[in-house]
Amino acid sequence: MALWLVRAGRSGEYEDLALKSGRALIGFDEVPDLSSVKSKEELFDILREAYPDRLKNAIFNFRGQLWAFLKRIQEGDLVVLPLKTRSVIAVGRVIGPYEYNLDNPEGARHTRSVEWMRTDIPRSALDQDLLYSIGAFMTVCQIQRNKAEERIRALVQGKPMPQLTRVDSGEDLEEEEPAVPLNLDKYASDQIRSYIGRKFRGHELTRLVTEVLKAQGYRVLMSPVGPDGGIDIIAGRGPMGFDQPRLCVQVKSSDTPVDVTVLR
Repeated sequence: MALWLVRAGRSGEYEDLALKSGRALIGFDEVPDLSSVKSKEELFDILREAYPDRLKNAIFNFRGQLWAFLKRIQEGDLVVLPLKTRSVIAVGRVIGPYEYNLDNPEGARHTRSVEWMRTDIPRSALDQDLLYSIGAFMTVCQIQRNKAEERIRALVQGKPMPQLTRVDSGEDLEEEEPAVPLNLDKYASDQIRSYIGRKFRGHELTRLVTEVLKAQGYRVLMSPVGPDGGIDIIAGRGPMGFDQPRLCVQVKSSDTPVDVTVLR
């Protein structure tokens, strides 16, 4: 079994469709139905025709991703979908072969059936090396460094992730996934979220938000530690803090996104 990163749109625009339809969905809009493709050479020719202005190295890159989606991903493999619209990841099990669906919008027609097992794993629950791997700036790629599949399976099952030893993190380096471009924006965001999550819990997060508002030019009143009636911070513009916009802030510290009940 293997673990694969499969994204759902450059900006996460097809994430909800993927989760609701039970599918892994990828773009490559110019590429037609690939159900009949039998070889990498045939796929290369199709891509050359679809992308006549692309350099040869780019075509090889596209071929590697599409070939993986077509042939290398097997039923029973796990797919990881890092959501861009929320700070969580979804993990599913592949349960069907490649299918081309013309009824889907452009950008989501190349599909694989997936049983989504978890759609709410907070990114903060992943170790830093896993965050680095899923930060690859690719649509499809295999993740196998540092027993990634075993650790993700444990996370899905609600078990503690196996602790890596120095041998684990250094074994089979020649068989690891090839180096791929890293999405530095997302990787930096994960680093910042992780640091804030560790260092600013409870009232400390209120203090951090207070300082951010001050830096943005607000006059701020922060509630002391203890019962506050749901109001942690009052802020406003102007010399006295009475000018618009005026803010009433409630701060929540949690490893997972809050639901509508908490919001209300």
